[in-house]
Amino acid sequence: MECALKKLSILALLVLASCFRVGHELEPQLNFAVQDRYLKSLPSPFTPLTHEEAAQDWGREDRIGLGFAHELDLYQAITSFKRSSFLIPPSLTDRRLQLEYDTLLCYYYGRKYSEALYTYESGPLYTTTTSFTPHQDLIIILYDSYLNLHKPDQADTVLQYMQTTYPKAAEKLALSKVLLKGDIPALQQAAPSHPDIQTLLSQYEQGKKSTTTAQLLNTFIPGSGYLYVGQTQSAITAFLLNGVFIWASAYFFHQGNTAAGIIFTSLEAGWYFGGIYGAGQEAKFYNERLYERLATPMMNENRYFPILMLKYAF
Repeated sequence: MECALKKLSILALLVLASCFRVGHELEPQLNFAVQDRYLKSLPSPFTPLTHEEAAQDWGREDRIGLGFAHELDLYQAITSFKRSSFLIPPSLTDRRLQLEYDTLLCYYYGRKYSEALYTYESGPLYTTTTSFTPHQDLIIILYDSYLNLHKPDQADTVLQYMQTTYPKAAEKLALSKVLLKGDIPALQQAAPSHPDIQTLLSQYEQGKKSTTTAQLLNTFIPGSGYLYVGQTQSAITAFLLNGVFIWASAYFFHQGNTAAGIIFTSLEAGWYFGGIYGAGQEAKFYNERLYERLATPMMNENRYFPILMLKYAF
């Protein structure tokens, strides 16, 4: 009978612990590392201004804007490009497109994604086709801007367009999306044809922690789940707090002070089940930081970040 009660108690603990189960989906925060020299090394898609163009007011403003842009002083560059667009004759449609594109590129480099999209949608860039030299770059910028503004439907529409016009770039952008999301099942599907992703997954699988294991450990020994993910201080704190509240609850019940015993038992339940959930969360955070450490350099090296797929600059 006593053995059956023990088994029933363990089962009850596991059932209650499962109510606090943490999801396995990653939510990584990946950031690209773009060096100034990399952006400065990219060629311009446009022909230099002629001597006659450079002598015009709009041409001088454009040259000033390009100077600021090459120094990545983006605010000053945008101001000069806009001044140039006010001065340029309407008949110079190609140069006007150039000014609009350079303005959009400044906004994009500065991570002003709403402004970049507005520049595209409200001006002549909206009507460009594949004959426009930096057209592929323009579409990549649109896709990335929509993603950063949390507009996945618009981003998917752009990606579908890319699949028909620039299939190789579209494939890389699709991989970029699942890498940024940390979508392990999707990455496992892509891995057979991408050795770099195979290596990433192999290293991640070797180093990751199980959220279930962390929670189960904390179920039986409060604090051990934190110790499993390397949170030594949290493990000690959880062990001591649970120990104190368990002792206090047992003491008051033993002394016949039922009310105090119930209060301390309820407090202990909060610490206990909160610890189970917290251990699972810490394991999830551990996995996210591990994935970030592995994926960020790989994505930079292989240019999976959209900004690193651009072929042109100023």
